[in-house]
Amino acid sequence: MRDSDPSVFFEVFNEIGIIEQLSRAILEARLPDGLIAPHFGVLNHLTRVSDGRTPMEMARAFQVPKTTMTHTLKGLEQHGLVKTRPNPDDGRSKRVWLTDKGRDVRAETIAGLGPDFAKLAEEFDVNQLVEIRPVLTALREYLDAARD
Repeated sequence: MRDSDPSVFFEVFNEIGIIEQLSRAILEARLPDGLIAPHFGVLNHLTRVSDGRTPMEMARAFQVPKTTMTHTLKGLEQHGLVKTRPNPDDGRSKRVWLTDKGRDVRAETIAGLGPDFAKLAEEFDVNQLVEIRPVLTALREYLDAARD
């Protein structure tokens, strides 16, 4: 077994990176004009972990500088997809909340991906995806825990 061979890890991460690039292009083709994958990532994150996060918490979660997250949030706010409110726990910061429109855009984008996923299901064995998902989840969880 080549489990200690660094090239195995590189090959796996290289494949994941290429898949990320290709899937990002599919996603961005389904997003409303003016939105990009990082915008959708924030909408998805706030839905998955619950909204009311601070920009700093979100920057840490996405591993981007706070200025990058602030820029992304401003774009979402300009589109009416999030609202920022003062943080009641710390008057110097804000908390980010999804708007109904933000929730709708996320749901509509996922629904818009339906035909892409249906085409993928015609050409690719979905059972293989079901089988590898636990491995990918475990890898994500390990990397997430090891980053701090």
